[in-house]
Amino acid sequence: MTMPTPDTIRASAARTPSLKSKLPAVGTTIFTVMSTLAAEKGAVNLGQGFPDFDCDLKLINAVLDAMNRGLNQYPPMTGVPVLREAIAAKLARLHGHSYNANLEITITAGATQAILTVILAIVHPGDEVIVLEPCYDSYVPNIELAGGTAVRVPLIPGTFRPDFDKISNAITPKTRAIIINSPHNPSGTVWLEADMLKLQDILAPTDVLLISDEVYEHMVFDGQLHYSSARFSGLAARAFIVSSFGKTYHVTGWKVGYVAAPAALSAEFRKVHQFNVFTVNTPVQYGLAAYMADDRPYLDLPAFYQRKRDLFRSGLANTRFKLLPSEGSYFQCVDISKVSDLNEADFCKWLTTEVGVAAIPLSAFYGNGFDQRVVRFCFAKKDETLNTALDRLARL
Repeated sequence: MTMPTPDTIRASAARTPSLKSKLPAVGTTIFTVMSTLAAEKGAVNLGQGFPDFDCDLKLINAVLDAMNRGLNQYPPMTGVPVLREAIAAKLARLHGHSYNANLEITITAGATQAILTVILAIVHPGDEVIVLEPCYDSYVPNIELAGGTAVRVPLIPGTFRPDFDKISNAITPKTRAIIINSPHNPSGTVWLEADMLKLQDILAPTDVLLISDEVYEHMVFDGQLHYSSARFSGLAARAFIVSSFGKTYHVTGWKVGYVAAPAALSAEFRKVHQFNVFTVNTPVQYGLAAYMADDRPYLDLPAFYQRKRDLFRSGLANTRFKLLPSEGSYFQCVDISKVSDLNEADFCKWLTTEVGVAAIPLSAFYGNGFDQRVVRFCFAKKDETLNTALDRLARL
């Protein structure tokens, strides 16, 4: 009999146990796929939503100053007081709602972590959460991780406005929450005051909570207002309002955001937050607080991005794309029906490979892959980047 050698024993023991996936339907996201393809083909990447320009040097210097002052150890779990106070003051100034900085504002590691933490805090197995499609791709996996069920309600195709009859009909005794997003990713639609009032009326007789994703709050165009859930007492009383410094100040890689919610809701949120990330980068928090002393960077943001939107739309007008409205965010959607017979996903791959511009298919934002011949571009880019992309798209 041949005796096993130590090497044989080690090899037989080196087996990775199998496991049952909590997200069996989740694979590589379309954003990773398209960004990888864009890099391979040398294409202009207008797919993934991030700026290719630098933030204000004053903000970087404010963070460096905090580092140099020795503010490099753990901050409070809820966030440094001076930043929470600055956020509370801003919300009161813009939306007329007073949040207690100590009890109702929490600093998070970006908006995506904030949304996951909200859902883990409030959703129990068997609960339902209404999502309005097309929607940001983290919503549904977050709900599933919490043991809940996502109830998908489509926005009206073509306009992407809320269908309140369908929203109302989707509410059941199992409904724990609804997620809304305005300005909307991916469509660029902005909810109106009448929309928010209608939602308030629908939710009033229920115990349904509201997750209000407002990361593009300062990118609203053509003189429109951003109607935050904080502006409406009936919504604010049940809402977790989520925002992102990364979007507002062009620092998406810093991953810092916040949640504003009534004290009782914030207390439950913080129970999960403290065991999720515990806390967030200290010098960045102090730097953001110092930078927020000047309102102009976010007050000037609508005009900043509207100019880029108009530049991009003007160039696209010379193509066979049909331009859909872009009321807010930094996204422009186009109908490809007169350009190609391909479906959205194949068209985006063709556009990246053959034309040299990457976009994202809207079907990626639907659970059933609903294809309405629409793709999304991101115009949060340098003018020269946009002009290069437009030069290539001109052949269409």
